[in-house]
Amino acid sequence: MTDDGRTRCSWAVGRPGPDFDMYRNYHDQEWGRPLRGGVALFERMSLEAFQSGLSWLTILRKRDNFRRAFAGFDAEKVARFTEADVQRLMADSGIVRNRAKIDATIANARAVAELGSAEDLSDLLWSFAPPSRPRPASESEIPSATDESKAMAKELKRRGFRFVGPTTAYALMQATGMVDDHVRDCWVPSPR
Repeated sequence: MTDDGRTRCSWAVGRPGPDFDMYRNYHDQEWGRPLRGGVALFERMSLEAFQSGLSWLTILRKRDNFRRAFAGFDAEKVARFTEADVQRLMADSGIVRNRAKIDATIANARAVAELGSAEDLSDLLWSFAPPSRPRPASESEIPSATDESKAMAKELKRRGFRFVGPTTAYALMQATGMVDDHVRDCWVPSPR
């Protein structure tokens, strides 16, 4: 139970303040809600890659800066980034300045562009969504990767995507509502 009387997943509970309010709002309004659309999914994929090894709160704090730095996560625009853009990004203290993650985001934008008109990123990612299952009773029941996330990561890598291993793929599935990993007692309504 929290200060507003709602039960939440334990990772979204903390001391009141701007950072925890941001985290709680992300939990309550975004995490686990079905998300479709190429731009939105490219943003989440990119942010999940940048989060690897860091706190999600770090990414949330910098989210608006990431959006500005990466052209609103318009994959077609990011696919055209040059070495000059990479240098600009490496000098941008408003984002995570990790060369491998920046390069991966640009490579992933190019992979999205390669999908062409026959298939979009939304359809590709959602094709790996597993059937609905009951919510976990506790966070200890939540896996870090599944057969579906392993298959997603394998297919994405085959298509030239980078920084999308099985664990990152599963985190993407959780964040975008492909799986519902809110714990059973969490107040957030089940999206599926």
